Amino acid sequence: MAVRVQFENSNEVGVFAKLTNVYCLVCIGGSENFYSIFESELSDVVPVVHTTIAGCRIIGRMTVGNRHGLLVPATTDDQELQHIRNSLPDSVKIQRIEERLSALGNVITCNDYVALVHPDLDRETEEILADVLKVEVFRQTVSDNVLVGSYAALSNRGGLVHPKTSIEDQDELSSLLQVPLVAGTVNRGSDVVGAGMVVNDWIAFTGMDTTSTELSVIESVFKLSDSPQSAIQSAMRDSLIDSMT
Repeated sequence: MAVRVQFENSNEVGVFAKLTNVYCLVCIGGSENFYSIFESELSDVVPVVHTTIAGCRIIGRMTVGNRHGLLVPATTDDQELQHIRNSLPDSVKIQRIEERLSALGNVITCNDYVALVHPDLDRETEEILADVLKVEVFRQTVSDNVLVGSYAALSNRGGLVHPKTSIEDQDELSSLLQVPLVAGTVNRGSDVVGAGMVVNDWIAFTGMDTTSTELSVIESVFKLSDSPQSAIQSAMRDSLIDSMT
């Protein structure tokens, strides 16, 4: 299922929220509607944590995480760190890291198994990433953009990348990640897909401007449609093809 949501007047959901299979972080200070949509969809399943990172609301761009852990920049203060630690499940490891490229969400994208990172990321950060998030790490670009976290959105079931990503690059990234990839947009043509949406294995949140075509692409590549419905669709398609041949 894919849900449209807006933070104040911004469609960049991936800037103000971070979603994984076991927790969701949303920033403090937005409209109540933004939180209520996340909480109504998620609160029965995963904790929805209200927080800031280094006093900033752009938590989706500052942090990177999956079901194993969460990495935050060194500028995160002790109070914020303690609040997040108290709110997340015990199985999730949280670590502050010293990294020159401190907007971790822009330079790293990952699911529960694999991470793509900025080619210039510190070697030490790469090791911490592999250790805390339990992922295999690859230094890559997406359509020649080094900000892989901004231009790709990943889950364990699929991925959406920058619309100008070539077929060869898509195939290479797909073989590294072992999930199907599609080049596409969110929020009515925005190519910054990582900042424009958040996704996990069963739900995606995108900006209010996202078109129905973009939503259907997102639901398809991330396999978010209810399975009975997709089975009906494929059966209808098969019968249509039979009647045409």
